[in-house]
Amino acid sequence: MPVGFPWARFRAHKAAVKLHTLLDLRGPIPTFIEVSDGKLHDVNILDTITPEPGSFYIVDRGYLDFARLHVFHRAGAFFVTRTKQGIQLRRRYSRSIDATTGLRSDHTVVLASADSHHNYPDPLRRIHFYDAEQDRHLSFLTNNFDLSALTICLLYKARWQVELFFKWIKQHLRIKAFCGYSENAVKIQIWTAVSVYVLVAIVKKRLALEASLHEILQVLSVTLFEQVPILQAFHDADSQEKSASISNQLNLWNL
Repeated sequence: MPVGFPWARFRAHKAAVKLHTLLDLRGPIPTFIEVSDGKLHDVNILDTITPEPGSFYIVDRGYLDFARLHVFHRAGAFFVTRTKQGIQLRRRYSRSIDATTGLRSDHTVVLASADSHHNYPDPLRRIHFYDAEQDRHLSFLTNNFDLSALTICLLYKARWQVELFFKWIKQHLRIKAFCGYSENAVKIQIWTAVSVYVLVAIVKKRLALEASLHEILQVLSVTLFEQVPILQAFHDADSQEKSASISNQLNLWNL
């Protein structure tokens, strides 16, 4: 077992921690987080999520499990994911598409193999899209038949917000080393970082601030122990930034 983190099982001489996150793209604010060891497969997290009727769940191919996705379908929730190689599908119906948008096909399909059809007996929608910018072909599966095919593709594109969330966490909340080795110490540090992210996101949304989350975090770190209203703190920060800019311009022209 790895020295220092025996609880975070991953490999014989390597430990790992996973942060499973369900991100609400309207925020974007995490609505579900589970911290586990590295050996827990991503798809198992679907068992701990209670699907909300009418909601859309955008997941990558690591979560493609038809029995679990059918639970979401029966609950009245929608999902959008990408297909995997080797999945056998039988086409039932084809819809017209506008090829100028990048769409290549929009089909109603059913799972062809006996086991997969048993796990998900209802029809699915398969959409094939060509991404000209990246020069790649993408195939999506969804249980929603009402939205346009292009909207389904754009919904999956919004999944990139999850990657940006983790990138922001790593860059700005300083989880580069853990202060403790126990499971409780690691989880406290992770939850503290996530709590800071959520609070900053709430402040940005409620006060309608134009500054980025990183800029807001910088201002708050400077004025943390000052008894100053938040809006005034950002106004003072903007004023100082403008004054510094004007001062630099005057120095430039006074050479």
